[in-house]
Amino acid sequence: MQVRYGEIHEGTAVNIFVTEDFLPEKQVKADDPNKKNVSILKLNSTKNFTTGIYPYTLMTSTFSPIDINQNAIKISFSAQEWCGNTFVQLNNREDYQIQFYSYFESNADRKINLKKEILENELWSQLRISPENLPIGELQIIPSFEFLGLHHKEFKAFDAIASIEEKGNFLIYTINYPKLERTLSIKASKDFPHKIESWEETFVSRGKTLTTKAEKIKTLQSAYWSKNGVADTEERKELGLN
Repeated sequence: MQVRYGEIHEGTAVNIFVTEDFLPEKQVKADDPNKKNVSILKLNSTKNFTTGIYPYTLMTSTFSPIDINQNAIKISFSAQEWCGNTFVQLNNREDYQIQFYSYFESNADRKINLKKEILENELWSQLRISPENLPIGELQIIPSFEFLGLHHKEFKAFDAIASIEEKGNFLIYTINYPKLERTLSIKASKDFPHKIESWEETFVSRGKTLTTKAEKIKTLQSAYWSKNGVADTEERKELGLN
């Protein structure tokens, strides 16, 4: 249930986690084995929902080293809807280099350099790998690219308060951004590999405090990149995707 334009719209989200070899200099997936390759956990997070007459398609790709002591190497976010396209890419070099492209005047094309801080987008993979090492307390965090891009917010780190708690067989990791009036809570299984079970994101949209909510339908381990034949649609149905 996705908040947009002061209302809640029904949709579908898919989180694809996959390990890959990554070239840290070119910052792309490696074609071949190479001693310079870095092992990463890639998260491709997709959302599809419709607002009135027109649909939204969102995708965020986060390339995080398996070594959780390192920040994400690359993040990209794109949004497609009938009004136009938005695209953002972060490259982790001496600092964070961000390129932002949009059809919207107040969000016009620009390039930004940022000091390295915690990235909200990388915390999803860290939760899957090592929740006990998630950052907690009063922090500086760069919010999700989806939130910043869709809501025309400045790309920078904001004051945040993060916490983690156990509830039965689950962990709940919560980030609160007081200035943004936004809170994100992610629920994962307590046992490894800490599967994401649900999440909630509360913020103000057109003067109303509303909450985006997602609950897991199905988890499937699959070499999805090879499942591109007509017969493979059965596996898609198994995921609950029509």
